[in-house]
Amino acid sequence: MIGAILGDIIGSRFEFHNHLSKEFRLLTADCCFTDDTVMTCAVAQALMDSRADYADLSERTVEAMQWIGRQFPNCGYGARFYDWMFSRDPRPYGSFGNGSAMRVSPVGFDARSVEEAKRLSAAVTRVSHDHPEGMKGAEATAVAIVLARQGASKEEIRREMEKYYDLSLSVEEHRRRGQGHGKEICQVSLPQALVCFLEEESYEDVIRNCISVGGDSDTIAAIAGGIAEACFGVPEELKTRAKDFLDSRLLAIYERFEDWNRR
Repeated sequence: MIGAILGDIIGSRFEFHNHLSKEFRLLTADCCFTDDTVMTCAVAQALMDSRADYADLSERTVEAMQWIGRQFPNCGYGARFYDWMFSRDPRPYGSFGNGSAMRVSPVGFDARSVEEAKRLSAAVTRVSHDHPEGMKGAEATAVAIVLARQGASKEEIRREMEKYYDLSLSVEEHRRRGQGHGKEICQVSLPQALVCFLEEESYEDVIRNCISVGGDSDTIAAIAGGIAEACFGVPEELKTRAKDFLDSRLLAIYERFEDWNRR
């Protein structure tokens, strides 16, 4: 899941200042973690807190998102999710925002099969983003990660992802369209993120693609970053640098998840 966290951190400084080029410094003092990282850690915590059969995963997800999210109230949450996070009676609100996909990478790294990825993705997503497009965005991300972990080729991953989205536009075509930050929905961000992954051969180049297409930069990079980690791995130097940007509470969750996921 460090690939998603690192993508969020790298993309953070471009979220409202799109940079339609692959030429930029990956990490600077202007970078920070955002709600993407906080909620990714919350999903990881929920998986660790759940029963072995994950029967209570949805309940644990609500608890983790509210408990962890409230510790970081100013990280860029959407207004409706912010209200959900502080609600005494949080209920799903029909969202198809890309938040469902940016937080789901721990499911992809924990699931032992595509079918389990779909089941766990649904459990952690339906608590808030229960619109079919919100559910689909999370499921596609989790499935892509599982397939990459299992050694599927990028062409095999593409064929599976084309069951979810039209991936006919290239990175260059997405870049020319230059869709701005306001399109924070799965229907826009998932095709961007998936093509950014499919066109490259290294984690760093995937992230550079994500920034270059504009749009919701940190979230696109978080989605593609999780898939790229599963396929290519993340360079150790970048992992180390990413940890330096994390609050100690989030770092502890990430490190516990890494150890727990080796079980």
